[in-house]
Amino acid sequence: MKNEGIEGTERFLSPDRGRGLRAVRHFAVGELVFACPAYSYVLTVNERGAHCEHCFTRREDLFKCGKCKQAYYCNVDCQRGDWPMHKLECVAMCAYGENWCPSETVRLVARIIMKQRVTTDRTPSERLLLLKEFEAHLDKMDSEKEELNQADIAALHHFYSKHISDLPDDQALTELFAQVNCNGFTIEDEELSHLGSAVFPDVALMNHSCSPNVIVTYKGTVAEVRAVQEINPGEEIFDSYIDLLYPTEDRRERLLESYFFMCQCTECTTRSKDKAKTEVRKLSSPPEPKEIQSMVHYAKNVIEEFRRAKHYKNPSELLEMCELSLEKMGAIFADTNVYMLHMMYQAMGVCLYMQDWDGAMSYGEKIVQPYSVHYPTYSLNVASMYLKLGRLYLGLEKKSQGVKALKKALAIMEVAHGKDHHYVAEVKREILDQK
Repeated sequence: MKNEGIEGTERFLSPDRGRGLRAVRHFAVGELVFACPAYSYVLTVNERGAHCEHCFTRREDLFKCGKCKQAYYCNVDCQRGDWPMHKLECVAMCAYGENWCPSETVRLVARIIMKQRVTTDRTPSERLLLLKEFEAHLDKMDSEKEELNQADIAALHHFYSKHISDLPDDQALTELFAQVNCNGFTIEDEELSHLGSAVFPDVALMNHSCSPNVIVTYKGTVAEVRAVQEINPGEEIFDSYIDLLYPTEDRRERLLESYFFMCQCTECTTRSKDKAKTEVRKLSSPPEPKEIQSMVHYAKNVIEEFRRAKHYKNPSELLEMCELSLEKMGAIFADTNVYMLHMMYQAMGVCLYMQDWDGAMSYGEKIVQPYSVHYPTYSLNVASMYLKLGRLYLGLEKKSQGVKALKKALAIMEVAHGKDHHYVAEVKREILDQK
């Protein structure tokens, strides 16, 4: 395939940012800027049986691969379509049994290696940027990242060397893993549940802003990029690489840690939302700056501790962890403070897992309004929160509240996902079912 570019956009050299993507015509809010099929992708292990391994369709009547009994498909066409990639894992899963446990990144890299072997031309995923042009930032990697990279390479050799002849040498693999870690995407559903990992080279061309003018959603294994602000000819097209809930210092830290740059977007230079995001409780004697700083330090530690605890604590222990931290932080932070909201969101997730619908609803109600303030106007985080809350209300027979919440989710989704997306059709159906 020759380089045909993407209509309405062009690749250019962005001042202080390196290469980027800009508009050469006007895009209205909600308009599709471009779509990009995945160059390579992999369904997460936890979604096997619920989603088709090839097209990611969610359905109940999938049938499984006759050999490994672990991959599921819509039909024979999907199974055939996936076989060039699935055969890599099918034999290995049969051979290793329960000991087959490569990480999702390792699985994705194995597929990229196979794809590169059979593909010599530019693919439809690379109209503006080739995968081999991805930044690796090897010179900026610290020893911890290097160790993780080496562990991934060892796992690739362990699980795939018998099934992929002549793996690239360690230097090439080090670069490829670093490229995927910096440029990979996680595919999520309408409630932001993790479905899989993929590389979309043309989408990776876009630079980051904490006030993005486009949003990336997924239709199966195709990424769709839609305008969430008016974009005029000549303006750069910006995506967001991270969760935008947090204050400037946290966002910059995350971007530097994962993507190796210091964000200088308007949101970061003006810090316009930081005051609302770090709101302190109104008390008769306000807390000292030192006390606030100490609580911020505690909050960041507890967030990291909880992330690790998910791997070894049971749901009741996790919920207790959330409740105790909320009680402690609540002595100084307002309920709208993002660190409070973070732990409330975790608590809501645990409640949903434990099927404590009332508990989940209670947390959701506290989260949804502040989310609408802290996030940009068309945010998938806000839409997914309204969606979860709406479905909870309907499950608890709170019909009018449920419909109201679903309509708020729908208003965002029609812009972010597009009016013709199957997720939008599903939510419309849920609303109609209540009439």
